[in-house]
Amino acid sequence: MIKVSESAKNKVIALMQEDGFNAANDYVRVGVKSGGCSGLSYDLTFDKNKKENDKVFEDNNIKVIVDKKSFLYLVGTTLEYSGGLNGKGFVFNNPNANRTCGCGESFSL
Repeated sequence: MIKVSESAKNKVIALMQEDGFNAANDYVRVGVKSGGCSGLSYDLTFDKNKKENDKVFEDNNIKVIVDKKSFLYLVGTTLEYSGGLNGKGFVFNNPNANRTCGCGESFSL
């Protein structure tokens, strides 16, 4: 399961509206791709459609979809948002990551 914090929920809703998506009907697609200074990096986009092999979760009234491959890396992750002057933006608190880079955008297992 992928969890969504209250701060991430509020930011996701605002960004979805800006991009023409509706949080009540559309999805936040979370994935993992090769790259980044630690080997794997996170990918976050909005999507109107679910694919056949996607896993779907709903937390804090946000629908999250994850492809089957990425799910293995992301199970138990919480999506958070850190704003303000020193904020990082979206942050993935991933209990599966053994090592993360300083920017928090990539990890390794």
